[in-house]
Amino acid sequence: MVYDPKDYFYRKAKEENFAARSVFKIQEIDIRLKIFKPGMKVLDLGAAPGSWSQYASQKIGTHGKVLGIDIQAIKITLPNALFLTADMRELDLGTTMERHGIKPPFDIVLSDMAPKTTGYRLQDQMRSLELCELALTTAERFLRRDGVFVCKLFHSDEFENFRNLLRAKFSKIDLIKPKSTRSESKEIFFIARGFKGGAKTESALPDSSASEV
Repeated sequence: MVYDPKDYFYRKAKEENFAARSVFKIQEIDIRLKIFKPGMKVLDLGAAPGSWSQYASQKIGTHGKVLGIDIQAIKITLPNALFLTADMRELDLGTTMERHGIKPPFDIVLSDMAPKTTGYRLQDQMRSLELCELALTTAERFLRRDGVFVCKLFHSDEFENFRNLLRAKFSKIDLIKPKSTRSESKEIFFIARGFKGGAKTESALPDSSASEV
């Protein structure tokens, strides 16, 4: 199939005023696993250009809060979101949140972070894994108990090791390759629910009938 940068999902995103076609990836994940609830706090890593934050903002409502971070500037504005331009590998996130009056824990940590591809498959895969490990470390610090972690990984030989790492820290692990993912892409999304660490809260996320992978 010929690569089409302005395919169906691109056009659909434009029609619905989303910043990018990637919105349909998090939408499909949410439809299948129902991870968002009104009033949640969401940390969106690798948030640019902002489509995941837009979707999360709609789902969590006016009483929720989104903190989006990316090395690239996020040019959209949302009433219940704060966007920061920073490199997660260098950012003191705890201090930054304190400075902006944001109090963890978060209900969901999202990571759509991806490296700039070099064309060297192994190098790109390892860089993707490093970003996933960085996102997981961040989730371990700031995610509430029973919270949700969503992370994009370029499939590699380290796939099973990362899944086993998640299994040690979360109760349920699902894998989804959304329909809007381009056919040539090697990306896959881990959805880890039921974080075993973090702080207890009164409410828990709803269970899903989706089977664990």
